Amino acid sequence: MNSRRNLWTKHLKGNGQLVKTPIVKNANFEGIILGIDPSLRGSGFAVVEVRQGQFKLLDSLTLKLSPKLDFVECLGELFLTTQRFLETFAVKAVSVESTIYVQNSKTVHILGSARGACLAAVALKNLPVKEFPPLRIKKSVVGVGQATKEQVGKMLVQLLHLPACLPPDESDAAATALCYFFSLKSLIH
Repeated sequence: MNSRRNLWTKHLKGNGQLVKTPIVKNANFEGIILGIDPSLRGSGFAVVEVRQGQFKLLDSLTLKLSPKLDFVECLGELFLTTQRFLETFAVKAVSVESTIYVQNSKTVHILGSARGACLAAVALKNLPVKEFPPLRIKKSVVGVGQATKEQVGKMLVQLLHLPACLPPDESDAAATALCYFFSLKSLIH
């Protein structure tokens, strides 16, 4: 099966044929998605509203936590920040960047705990949650899994109609929220 990207590439290469691309229809999702890029000391949060296939960034935050805070205090701040977003906005779904593969078990423990603190707040609201690896997030937003942070930021400026790129952690969180929406799409011929 040819992807839309491959079909468009063939068309642009000028093989003389116009290729009919499939119509993409969204799975009727409308509402607010909270995207989270969890980390112990620098987590990104973004609230994206989806209405009639249009996207709007409602709020975003980079939660920077001081090295003076101990591990458990950081987890508490992550929980409370997630909870505040869920109480401030009528969030319909949550999208979280999954932990990337790392060889250091201490790093895995820290990242897993940070994600757990955020997900615990979400669990109390009984909201649907999807987790996506970084490559999938980049591919859904930019079309390339190996996209740079700059490419993701520039694409978000276009998709969310922003005046400038978001800070990196907020950009990752907004891309994670959009990945949730894009994961609901299905191809219709």
